[in-house]
Amino acid sequence: MAVLPIRIMGDPVLHSPATPVGTIDDEIRTLVADMFETMDRAPGVGLAAPQVGVGLRIYTYSYADDDGSPWRGVIINPELWMTPTEPGDPDPDEESEGCLSFPGERFPLRRSDRVRVTGLDLDDQPVRIEVDGWRARIMQHEFDHLDGILYVDRLSDSDWKTAQKIARKRGWNRPGNSWMPGVDDLEG
Repeated sequence: MAVLPIRIMGDPVLHSPATPVGTIDDEIRTLVADMFETMDRAPGVGLAAPQVGVGLRIYTYSYADDDGSPWRGVIINPELWMTPTEPGDPDPDEESEGCLSFPGERFPLRRSDRVRVTGLDLDDQPVRIEVDGWRARIMQHEFDHLDGILYVDRLSDSDWKTAQKIARKRGWNRPGNSWMPGVDDLEG
């Protein structure tokens, strides 16, 4: 397994729809193992293949609830269904999220509270997940990456403008920027 560089906002692979996986082979299994290693080292609760420069419809996730129950897996070629999002402004304390491809920052974003995701696992077997709360947020966030959407693209106008200023100040929002988990301290 290897830790891979994480692409930063502006890299074209992050802003383009990913391609479905045709065959789950050893190359895909190695990629997924590397994604888990990268996600854990970052640390993150999810990682989509485009974030490591691979334009395929794959994401990993890892999260433990308040009771410490682990929840970890991979979904290949996912499909996502959501309940309607509650109207109103997001709560900055309860609904803020971050992204490894916009490292070190968090912004409030309203998401659907309940989702269902279907797809395939590494053994080419069907996966069906129905979750709510933070697990639903993780599924939506990672699924967005597969459609070329970063969470900052969904922010309110004022937060979007703030995110753009941060990106300009840090030299992001152009191709070629990445960071290396375990080496660069961008999430710390």
